[in-house]
Order: sequence, then C-alpha cells, then structure tokens
Amino acid sequence: MSDVRHVLVLPDRDAAEEVAEALGERFGVEEEPRLVRDALAGEDDAEDAQWLVVLRDEEERLDAAALDAFVQEWDGWREEP
Repeated sequence: MSDVRHVLVLPDRDAAEEVAEALGERFGVEEEPRLVRDALAGEDDAEDAQWLVVLRDEEERLDAAALDAFVQEWDGWREEP
C-alpha cells in the first residue's frame, strides 16, 4: 500500500467540517478525515486562517477530478501532491 493523501483547502472551519462529513456520504470514506488549521504567514487572526481536510487514500480509489469538483462546492480546492 502507498501513503497517498489528499489535502483539501477550505476557506473556514465550518466549510471544512461540512466537507469532512460529506466525504463519507459522497465518496464512502470511512476513515475520519483530519482537520488542520493553516494560518496564513504573519497572520494572528483566526479569521485569516484556511482549513485543511486531510484524508488518506492508501488504495488510491478516490478520483482527483471528482474531489476537485466536490471541494469547489465550498469555494475550496485540492492541493496537488
């Protein structure tokens, strides 16, 4: 198995939590994705933070284009590895 991870970047915590929950419904993801706050360089204000949803895909069964379209529904994007 490989250590494939997808990183979805969202504009705020609410969007990240919604995406994490919807991943199971839309893609059948069983493992709980990890939410990570990603503060922008030099910013102390929580309002200026992006949120990351990190999920493992060791079997490489998630389609990158489908994830791109999915995360755009929340004004987010998928980071390329």
